[in-house]
Amino acid sequence: MRDDVAAWFVDRSSRADDWPTERVAAAKGATTVSVVLPARDEAATVGAIVESIRTSLVDVPQPLVDELVVIDSFSGDDTAAVAAVAGARVVSLGEVLPHLPTVPGKGEALWRSLAATSGDVVVFVDADLLAFEASTVTGLVGPLLADPALQLVKATYDRPLADGARVHPAGGGRVTELVARPLLNLHWPQLAGFVQPLAGEYAARRSLLERLPFPTGYGVELGLLVDALHLVGLSALAQVDLGERRHRHHDDQRLGRMAAEIWHTALSRIHRDGPGVPENPSLVQFSRDGDAQLWQVHDVTALERPPMATVAGYARAR
Repeated sequence: MRDDVAAWFVDRSSRADDWPTERVAAAKGATTVSVVLPARDEAATVGAIVESIRTSLVDVPQPLVDELVVIDSFSGDDTAAVAAVAGARVVSLGEVLPHLPTVPGKGEALWRSLAATSGDVVVFVDADLLAFEASTVTGLVGPLLADPALQLVKATYDRPLADGARVHPAGGGRVTELVARPLLNLHWPQLAGFVQPLAGEYAARRSLLERLPFPTGYGVELGLLVDALHLVGLSALAQVDLGERRHRHHDDQRLGRMAAEIWHTALSRIHRDGPGVPENPSLVQFSRDGDAQLWQVHDVTALERPPMATVAGYARAR
């Protein structure tokens, strides 16, 4: 299995620089593209993201993006107004499928966005990104436009973590490293090659997304990835390295709630798919080396000893 995943990693991984705007726009043809930003209280960052996409990919002679939509999840700040001024079409969560009561969560916004957009390809972008570049969109869309066999493309990146004056270059993916990556390696090892399985930036064909269930909370990214594997297979999935992602970080309690939702999402699929645990479990991890992500495999086999009361010689040894 690891050899197959390693081959996929080489074949289905690319970099944003591989997909310049001109190349992607030339491959667009009749395909329509919708960009969706789910947002709740993101007035500080959403405007710059929308403006970058609009000026680079919408208001240009050869537009790549046909729809730029912000799904506002009942923000208490000026998120909706800021996004509208920057050039997005702002849709309130409650306006989409109004006959269905809304529930809290990012996944709810992503799910309802399918009914608020019409693009053949849908690109999801988190609204809390700092120093956003339009290459995020071109990098994600490029592989889908170039290869009809691909169905979903995830972003990969480094996530620096600021700790006072000190910055840890790859310290921001705590829930990924402690929860999501071990879960995927143990139960869906085919997905071990995804560097950032919880990335909030990804693109997919509408024809795939409308066949997938959407966990309403933070488990949505893991759920969509596992379900896409189940539905279309690993060869239809890919990833693009965007370099670095900067965004605001959460405290440990918030991360704990995120982790619990991800665990819940995974457990429901473990019971459904019955993938079990591999006989010789290992964990794939990644580290940056220049422009490349280095693949490292670690044995995580944990031998279990039987209850001491069943061991011959125990009483005598005491």
